[in-house]
Amino acid sequence: MRLAIHQFPYNDDNYGVLLHDAERGETALVDAGDAEAAEAALDEAGWPLTQIWITHHHGDHTAGLGALAGDGVEVFGPAEIGGIDTVLDGGNSFAFAGREVEVISTPGHTLTMLNYYLPAEKLVFTGDTLFAMGCGRLFEGDAPMMWDSLCKLMALADDTVIYCGHEYTAANARFALSVDPANTALRRRAAAVDELRSIGQPAVPTMIALEKATNPFLRASDAGLRAHLGMEGASDAEVFAEVRRRKDNF
Repeated sequence: MRLAIHQFPYNDDNYGVLLHDAERGETALVDAGDAEAAEAALDEAGWPLTQIWITHHHGDHTAGLGALAGDGVEVFGPAEIGGIDTVLDGGNSFAFAGREVEVISTPGHTLTMLNYYLPAEKLVFTGDTLFAMGCGRLFEGDAPMMWDSLCKLMALADDTVIYCGHEYTAANARFALSVDPANTALRRRAAAVDELRSIGQPAVPTMIALEKATNPFLRASDAGLRAHLGMEGASDAEVFAEVRRRKDNF
């Protein structure tokens, strides 16, 4: 039986995600930025919380942890976060509802950012590393570090489904068009995203193949994007760094 997944919004643009196995009665929450929103989503679904997976230490991903953690709830995450039961790093794995969860270290946005990958389900939870048509700002890491992290995610199967921590998709699309204007797949996707957002629908989750085709932060090797930036002879990491610099000033 496949996992049931429920994505719910909180704050202005955050997403939390619940994963539930009906046979085992187990439920995981990815990030705990808002206890009230998470509890409402759990109550609506009728699911008991058994695990919490924290991607990174920023408050919009951890502020509700104290209220949500408790007896029968195991908390996984980076070492520097208070209230973690099982401290994780890249290369670790743990079990959820009889399934393996692989931990991918993706420093850049923060130095200890963790992503959670379920290979049997082809699901990855990327926190603030990879967004739909975007990537996280470099608050603690640098561009080469983030590029290496994104390369780890690009190595996943093309049909891997991505859940990320924020709904930035429409704004990301506008920026993407400014650096990759000849990309017809991007233009089609941007129009579809505008339509979704105009009726209040999420543009997340996304998929690895779609991001490779339309996310400028993953397209550093693309000849058209390189030509537009005037960086035909640069390394992929250098092209990524320039795209990130432009986004920071967009």
